[in-house]
Amino acid sequence: MDEVRALAEVDIPDMKAKVSEEEWAIRVDLAAAYRLVAHHGWDDLIFTHLSARVPGPEHHFLLNPYQLMFEEVTASSLVKVDIHGNPVGPTPFITNPAGFTIHSAIHMAREDAHAVMHLHTPAGQAVAAHEEGLLPLTQTAMLVRSDLAFHDYEGVATDLDERERLVADLGDKGGMILRNHGTLAVGRNVGECFVKLYFIERACQAQIMALSAGDRVSNPPQGTAELAAEQGAAGLAMAANLLAWPALKRKAYRLDPGFAT
Repeated sequence: MDEVRALAEVDIPDMKAKVSEEEWAIRVDLAAAYRLVAHHGWDDLIFTHLSARVPGPEHHFLLNPYQLMFEEVTASSLVKVDIHGNPVGPTPFITNPAGFTIHSAIHMAREDAHAVMHLHTPAGQAVAAHEEGLLPLTQTAMLVRSDLAFHDYEGVATDLDERERLVADLGDKGGMILRNHGTLAVGRNVGECFVKLYFIERACQAQIMALSAGDRVSNPPQGTAELAAEQGAAGLAMAANLLAWPALKRKAYRLDPGFAT
């Protein structure tokens, strides 16, 4: 019976009074992102990961507890880790070592990388396995395609030496296709990062659907892909911060306000 109870219930200590108001706000946003990933069906059991840096010069960041489904993640359950992967303060949870490798690399190297999100969706993996990567087949793809980098597969990302290559391949881009692996987005905050990831995932899904219908696809007229890329660079972040993320966060509260505890 004790084992059954342990499986059915997860004891999550309340962290709200133990962190700053600014950190708590970031925790709430990140927990909302986890719930929205689950809502969209982008989760991969307990695997993949979303992270957010907390204020301070130490480059500490928040990562999901390894043993929770994304639909269970709350602001209090997120684990704060240092650049070596060690929890900052006591926690009953463990973290994903592959998640630490990828996220620590980007958080340490990019001052603007306040949020990093990585998924293993079927559509994202399918595009990651495609030799040409993301194609300019839809407006959604064209808006983000020029801001995507590529990183070759090196096995499950537990080797800390891979961090240097991840950072070099990412450069100053806002997203990445991890070949044969999945998708990744970087943002100045959780909301911006989530919306960027949404566009990448939506573009991947549309590409797989289009190619599955045959190879007679309609390519955009010359120059329009570049124009759409310029429009995406100019407007996507603003639309995410001012419009899309506030609406998405309201949706997360409607689905289950318990994420913000």
